[in-house]
Amino acid sequence: MGRALRRRRQQSRRANKVWNFGSGLGAEVSLKDFRKDVILDVYNEAGQLAISYKIFRAWVSEFQALSDLDANANAVAIQHIKLENEGWERDYDVTEPSEPTFVEPA
Repeated sequence: MGRALRRRRQQSRRANKVWNFGSGLGAEVSLKDFRKDVILDVYNEAGQLAISYKIFRAWVSEFQALSDLDANANAVAIQHIKLENEGWERDYDVTEPSEPTFVEPA
């Protein structure tokens, strides 16, 4: 999963629960709560919820806080996170919405 760079620290805190380097012997991993259930919502171009997945006992296996920086490129900074999981299922309560329509004024 990727997203535009934000100031919130939620993703990096979550990644640190799996392995927090330098926190002391036996305290590098938060074994009690590093796995969490996650809901992944996918929206269509109109901003409507189109499909949803329930991901069970997911944990961060890769985290890239900042993409490659290139002064000559015209790019957006993207954070990258890779989740491992113990299972997932589609949420069938979420149905495909009807696409919005409009009529231009004459």
